[in-house]
Amino acid sequence: MLPRRREVLGDENRAAWAQKGIIPGHEFVGTVVSGDEEALRHHKVEVGDRIACEQIVPCEECRYCRRGEYWMCGPHDMFGFRNYHGAMAQYTLVPKKARAHKVSHDLKPEHAAYAEPLSCALHAVERADIKFGDVVVVAGCGPIGLGLIAGARQKNPMTLVALDLDDDKLELGRRCGADVTFNPLKDDVVAKVAELTEGYGADVYLEGTGATPAVGQGLNLLRKLGTYVEYSVFGSDVTVDWSIISDDKELNVLGAHLGPHCWPAAIKLLEQGKIPVDEICTHQLGLSEFQQALDLVADTSGASVKVSILPNA
Repeated sequence: MLPRRREVLGDENRAAWAQKGIIPGHEFVGTVVSGDEEALRHHKVEVGDRIACEQIVPCEECRYCRRGEYWMCGPHDMFGFRNYHGAMAQYTLVPKKARAHKVSHDLKPEHAAYAEPLSCALHAVERADIKFGDVVVVAGCGPIGLGLIAGARQKNPMTLVALDLDDDKLELGRRCGADVTFNPLKDDVVAKVAELTEGYGADVYLEGTGATPAVGQGLNLLRKLGTYVEYSVFGSDVTVDWSIISDDKELNVLGAHLGPHCWPAAIKLLEQGKIPVDEICTHQLGLSEFQQALDLVADTSGASVKVSILPNA
């Protein structure tokens, strides 16, 4: 994922926090090539081990960290954003405060790096508290949305629905575990979900597009007392009828940020081959093709799903 302009420069509701001069790259995997004894012992790794690191480097001192809520750390230092260089480089320093996880050498690097967006998606799924009898709707079949589908599939709801504007990506959503797919450009999604649920609406809606229409869509297709989980970052303000949330349906509306406590599960899913990462990780480019990689990510026509930079290729 790339930061949106509002995240980098800030706006009337938030201060700018992405620092200039920091090497980007917060989704990464690498091999340990050096480290002193204390550092290796702390991270429980050895030279030659392959690791992925969580995005955030928690301070371990603020109220959130002291409570164990490290992913909401006050200073919020992150690889590729604040105070720690990211991995769009041949080498990256892993500080003591970082959270490192071992990864199998058998995984392709682009597949192993997918542990970052996958762990984020799994956290959103955890927030949704999915039950066996639920009808779950996932908006978006991009890297996060496909992780939401794969994660929700592990919870085994009664029916798992995927939404996207691209039919090829909807097919990929099926490969990740969706039972039913709808294209909002072709289908009345609210009506289709109502048909699936005897008119009641979905139990859970997981939003992973960052598209403003997806918010109102989710509120409208949920049943009364349903659960809405928002993972996306939006490029502009979203306006909805808040009476749907309160007076009409009494919805549970939850946010989700990063992938706390979900990295081991994400890595296990990848190592076990439970997710079609060959089809998700569509493009791999070298460090010299940095701009081409960014252009592919920015192309909204569906030219790519997941773009990776391989600095040592």
